[in-house]
Amino acid sequence: MFHRREYRERPEYWDGVRDQVSVAMGIAAWGLMTGVAMVQSGLSALEAVLMTLIVYAGSAQLAAVPMIASGAPLWVILAAAFCVNLRFVVFSAHLRPYLMHLPRWERLLKGYVTGDLSYVFFARRFPHPGTNAEELAQQQAYLMGNCAVNYVAWMGASLIGIALANAIPVTWGLGFAGILALLGVLCSLASSRLRIVSAGVAGAAAVAAWALPLKLNILVAIASAVAICLVLEKFRPEGPGPGAHHA
Repeated sequence: MFHRREYRERPEYWDGVRDQVSVAMGIAAWGLMTGVAMVQSGLSALEAVLMTLIVYAGSAQLAAVPMIASGAPLWVILAAAFCVNLRFVVFSAHLRPYLMHLPRWERLLKGYVTGDLSYVFFARRFPHPGTNAEELAQQQAYLMGNCAVNYVAWMGASLIGIALANAIPVTWGLGFAGILALLGVLCSLASSRLRIVSAGVAGAAAVAAWALPLKLNILVAIASAVAICLVLEKFRPEGPGPGAHHA
């Protein structure tokens, strides 16, 4: 049986490190901006640190923080964070065959540390789960190398942002850096026509519902994207041709 302490001794671990290093600056910019935003939105430094360490989900944090600052009801905050993170349900379903041989605590730990780009890199590198212990070990080593860089880049930058929140001017444009990081994630995941359509619908709905209070346009955007995907999936013809299952 493969021992987890040997991850770093495998070349796949360092392949994962190198792949994630290529986007680490974007992740760090996003983390820095999130740390600053949490404190400047009214959270104490302790609250911001705890949110960073426990939640570890930048998009959910950015969705929840303005609602917390505006005094939104708890159910609205939880619903927004839940909807924003629904994509991880899809990630988990796809990663299940790769991880089911592991004990539950390790599956939970790897689910916690796996971020958007870690999933994207892993799915591209390993489109199919391993068929034996050696292949599964190689896949786990790659995933852990990738996640290690992602975790350090995010946590380090976010904690720096919290520590320097009152010293970093908003005019530095950290929000724009965070948007660029999110756009990178979006472009990486928009790998089919259905996903491109859903992203366009979500963006249009968010803009159309911008005037809603409590950032409810986020919920409208998510609901619109899910609805259009369900409709398109229902009416999409299923033939034997190569384009029948392109989502």
